[in-house]
Amino acid sequence: MQAVAPQTVRVMLTGGFSRRYTDGIREFEIEARTVRGVISAMDRLYPGLGEHLEEETSLAVNGVIHEVVYTQIIPADAEVFFIPRIEGG
Repeated sequence: MQAVAPQTVRVMLTGGFSRRYTDGIREFEIEARTVRGVISAMDRLYPGLGEHLEEETSLAVNGVIHEVVYTQIIPADAEVFFIPRIEGG
């Protein structure tokens, strides 16, 4: 079986979200191949953040908003943006 080479993706958070959970850091370079990998990597950097990303955000990859499918492949050098969900009443 051939090893899968790591790939880097750029993760971005909104200002409000980053102030609440990452001490104001908005951009990250991480290694991940799937949505689940991105969330797991962010959770390793900030324990507990993965749960907030899953429950409170939507996801855009290279500017296109996607339904969160954890097995979705993220292209190499992609930009992943977590967008706070708008709650209806």
